[in-house]
Amino acid sequence: MQMKSTSWKLACTLIILSGVSNSQSGPVRQSLTLNGHSGEALVYHIDGKTYVDLESLVRIANGTMSFQGDRIILHLPASEPEEGTSSVPDAGSSNLTQDFMRASVQTLTVLKDWSTTIAYAIQRGVPGDGSRIVLFHDRAADALRLTKIAASSNADQDALQLLTNHFNTVNAWSDKLIGERKRMDTGKYSLTPDALKNDETYQKISDCTKFLSTMLPNGVFQDDYACR
Repeated sequence: MQMKSTSWKLACTLIILSGVSNSQSGPVRQSLTLNGHSGEALVYHIDGKTYVDLESLVRIANGTMSFQGDRIILHLPASEPEEGTSSVPDAGSSNLTQDFMRASVQTLTVLKDWSTTIAYAIQRGVPGDGSRIVLFHDRAADALRLTKIAASSNADQDALQLLTNHFNTVNAWSDKLIGERKRMDTGKYSLTPDALKNDETYQKISDCTKFLSTMLPNGVFQDDYACR
């Protein structure tokens, strides 16, 4: 997900400071601390305001960034625990650990890319035998494996179960549609505008994605029927 030009980078920046300079300057590298994470970021001073490159923010915060049409979707993990405190919640806590949060958000991003790619393809009647989709399956399976390794608390395990259910739902839906594409039986999706809206599995995937996109970055486990 690389920006194609400096102008696109400028369009995808966040204003985090103001009143630094009245002139415009080229980008400079400055130290930035975000949610307890530190690193160097590209900074622009334009018309008295300071802008920070969005990709730099995501990298420093150990977050993720994805694109859906003209939308930019960010997931930034919660701040690091203060020095002297434990990053692992008590056994009875509903708080997720930092390592699990990072890994689970990465897995969710791959799952979203997987389901979005399939939906885009079938709605536009893109031909294919599904071989390209295998790459998404393998990426998601590998990300989920790393998430399982990162799960260390009861809350992590509960959230992992929802994420695993979500993976299984996307995988089953993917296999179903690949079979239909091979049989040339996906015309209903491109010819009927509401076909995906009427697809119960796709709606379940969408609802679970929305829930996990909020729950996982917030760092507190909650349950939801859409991911069961």
